[in-house]
Amino acid sequence: MTNPSVLSSAFRVFEFSFGQMLWSRRSVFLGLLVGAPMAIAFAVRMVAVTRGLPVINGAGLSGATLFGILIWLLFVRFIVPVLGVFYGTSLIADEVDDKTITYLFTRPVPRSAVLLGKYFSYLACVVLLVLPSVVVVYFLIVPIGSSIGESFPSLVADLGMLAVGLAAYGALFAFVGAQLKRPLIAGLVFAFGWESTVLLIPGYLKRLSVAYYLQALVPHVMPADSSAISALLQVFQELPTVATSLICLTAITVGALWLAGRAVETREYVLEQ
Repeated sequence: MTNPSVLSSAFRVFEFSFGQMLWSRRSVFLGLLVGAPMAIAFAVRMVAVTRGLPVINGAGLSGATLFGILIWLLFVRFIVPVLGVFYGTSLIADEVDDKTITYLFTRPVPRSAVLLGKYFSYLACVVLLVLPSVVVVYFLIVPIGSSIGESFPSLVADLGMLAVGLAAYGALFAFVGAQLKRPLIAGLVFAFGWESTVLLIPGYLKRLSVAYYLQALVPHVMPADSSAISALLQVFQELPTVATSLICLTAITVGALWLAGRAVETREYVLEQ
């Protein structure tokens, strides 16, 4: 008998991991996380219908502008990193904590295929739940004072951008989870400590973050009427091109997955009694 390939083995792992991950306890957290923007969008829609949207410097906000703000602040800067941290770091760490990793590694498949299959399960799970949430938010908010047809290309770009971000963050934190004993703390420090700090510091350090490249893919032009938003734009004005961002995010995803696979293949996992 020939040994199965890494991809075919990863597909086998994906088959039984996807349903397990979709109905796990983390899915409750995921449901609350993707449900919050829909609740906010519904509340904004009700306020807009009854009282109208707020006015900034004599100009009313449009639905497309509000949708862009929600994408920027809620999804790009919070939901996508949080999902990457909580799911990515748990791909191997949960198996170690539950003492079930031995059963996976005794199967006649490469160890890296176990991580790869679980990573694809994570990606399918979050994409199938996050992207529909974005579509619901879009149809709740954008019709307020703007045309759906004009901003629909931005929605398509948003969906692609979020999928790329989920893939990059998930791969990066899959490596962290495979390499470190307590990966969740390290992941949270990186996502909400390191990235938030380096983005505010002039220089090259911001290039060592995923958020720097992901922000360049946001298709929305943020409103500059408000002084607060103008200050925010001043911070994030130095962004790479779209092509550079896609190349770097692809390199981060592929490189992190390769390093994670190597870590799983070479690390000796000792189960605590």
